[in-house]
Amino acid sequence: QVHMVESGGVLVQAGGFLNLSCAATGKIFTSMGWYRQAPGKQRGELVATITTVGISNYADSVEGRFTISRDNGKNTVALQMNSLKPEDTAVYYCNAFSPPLTNYWGQGTQVTVSS
Repeated sequence: QVHMVESGGVLVQAGGFLNLSCAATGKIFTSMGWYRQAPGKQRGELVATITTVGISNYADSVEGRFTISRDNGKNTVALQMNSLKPEDTAVYYCNAFSPPLTNYWGQGTQVTVSS
């Protein structure tokens, strides 16, 4: 059985930084990452993903500001967010993907960036 626990969401001022973390149990996942749901929008906006061998992928809107990392031994994934903007305000969801089609989701953590 898979369990995913996120932490790190808080209120932060624009220009600030924040680190999100997610711990997964149950198995090793091909890809882990973060998605977000902004106010009034559907969940599903990709933020960043990373594979077991460290290949990462970022949304254009966060490229250069966010860094995703992963510890395969601990089955954790982290998202370092720098130079935060008000438009980064969203609920951030940890995601783990297991081929061929299974996605697992964390409960979500709120990130609020004040201007």
